[in-house]
Amino acid sequence: MQEITYKVDPDGTKTGAKTGAKKRIDLFLSNIQNEISRSQVQRLIEQEYVSVNGEPVRAKYKVKAGDVIQLRMPEPTPLDLSAEPIPLNIVFEDECMVVVDKPPGMVVHPAPGHSTGTLVNALLHHCRDLSGIGGVERPGIVHRLDKDTSGLVLVAKSEMAHRSLARQFKQREIKKVYLALVRGNVLQDQGVIDLAIGRHKVHRKKMAARPDGGRSATTAFEVIARYPHFSYLRLFPKTGRTHQIRVHVAEMGHPILSDKTYGGKLDAKYMKMPRQALHAHQLEIKHPISGEPKKFISPLPQDLDFYLKSHQSLGKNR
Repeated sequence: MQEITYKVDPDGTKTGAKTGAKKRIDLFLSNIQNEISRSQVQRLIEQEYVSVNGEPVRAKYKVKAGDVIQLRMPEPTPLDLSAEPIPLNIVFEDECMVVVDKPPGMVVHPAPGHSTGTLVNALLHHCRDLSGIGGVERPGIVHRLDKDTSGLVLVAKSEMAHRSLARQFKQREIKKVYLALVRGNVLQDQGVIDLAIGRHKVHRKKMAARPDGGRSATTAFEVIARYPHFSYLRLFPKTGRTHQIRVHVAEMGHPILSDKTYGGKLDAKYMKMPRQALHAHQLEIKHPISGEPKKFISPLPQDLDFYLKSHQSLGKNR
């Protein structure tokens, strides 16, 4: 079991970081390191793996100058899931990471109703050395895509790689580009959507624009082409909130084609698109070990490409 000790300096800082005294301990610990998220810190606190001055505390404990904080990291427990020989479209792979081009319809993580056939099941078969993330032994998927969103997914194959990639995401150093077909004619050639996002107040499985307590979220966009009933966009999310792009374009009045969650009532012309028309097209990162810049590209998938070509004579490029 790994143990990490932090001592809060008398001025309320740790090694110059403005994490500070008088902050909740879960926030303090999530800010001072990049290995585990705040939700994972909270689980460790609940399980009494975190102590202050030798005593377990609650997540709401306020850190004080001079506190000695000990964080214990238990060994990951085996994941009770089967490895499945599911073919994967590997864009890049080395000893510490793999980039997968996920097809639409594939769930990333197992969930109720999706215990098999997921990207994790496939990776358990493909990867022999797994990263223990969140106390569970599993491939270190650094970020997620929705089931019906296609495109690039980053996977860490070691703890060191996962820490580096998670830090790059947290500090917004990773550049992401998405392609989308959205309903209606987007009049602006380019723009920025800056709307905080949080859990929907009524429908708890949905996200919503929440200026009254949501987390900040920013998405830039540009129009690639316009068609009679839809627009083809390139999108640049600056943050990584759940369903961010889908919520942002819906709030703009141009939901993703065939987005059954945020698209409202769909008529026949939109239903010709069999799934939500969103694709994770490009990722730019620094290699987690060498620091070398890396760019990965997934071309527009066949279903979206076919939809565009079937309307090509009606489209107008910028």
